[in-house]
Amino acid sequence: MQGVTQLRDVVYVVTGQSSAIQRFNAKTHQRLADIVVTGLRDPCDIAACKLTSRLYVADNRECVWRVSSDGVDIQRWLPKSPSDMIKPHTLSVTSWRLLVMLKNNRQLRQFDAARGDELERVRLPDYMEPLHAVESPTRTFIVSYWTDVKKCQVCEVSTTGYVLREFSGPLGWPQHIAVDGKGNIFVADSHNGHIRLLDAQLALRRVIFFDEYQLNYRWPDRLCYMEQSRQLLVGFFHGSVAVFHVPRRYTA
Repeated sequence: MQGVTQLRDVVYVVTGQSSAIQRFNAKTHQRLADIVVTGLRDPCDIAACKLTSRLYVADNRECVWRVSSDGVDIQRWLPKSPSDMIKPHTLSVTSWRLLVMLKNNRQLRQFDAARGDELERVRLPDYMEPLHAVESPTRTFIVSYWTDVKKCQVCEVSTTGYVLREFSGPLGWPQHIAVDGKGNIFVADSHNGHIRLLDAQLALRRVIFFDEYQLNYRWPDRLCYMEQSRQLLVGFFHGSVAVFHVPRRYTA
């Protein structure tokens, strides 16, 4: 699984080395017609923006594509200049802002999701090998990463790249994260096979085990949280997608 997101009543999925964006009805789970993005070579993540009605697809180490929800408008969107080296690894969208995580040079770059203008650039500490990042409700950034000593972690980073706080517990490859409007953080703790729910201070609230739902999937890989419906979309490493309802008591 390389990415899962939802825009209105449609779930969109991308898988590695496929030029197709798979579409599913979010209510019935019925398969809809794929969107084929000619030129898309190796998608590694997908995010959706409700305000622009567009999908954003990271093409591994090459570019970011912008695609309308119906597939009519498809653009190789970033970088705007051939001299700009944008090699995206993962994406996230907050309101009208697109956050692109560049793994090799340890940067977060934020763009206007409508115009593509760069808004902010954050250099992460040298010891981080970032995996994913999202913007918090307080305009800081939550980053999952690993280090060269095989330590995996989640931290909160300021706009200047200063680490404000870190999660104190052990993690087994925090591949993807999602945040709600209160700052609660969902972490796909891939190698441990569950989701960790942290509060806005990065303290553990609970662990969501899949066994209690009688799902024997391993390695949750991608996350997408829908605030209004309180649904958490979980993409698993082997390609399946599961939808969970998050009870209000979990995040209250």
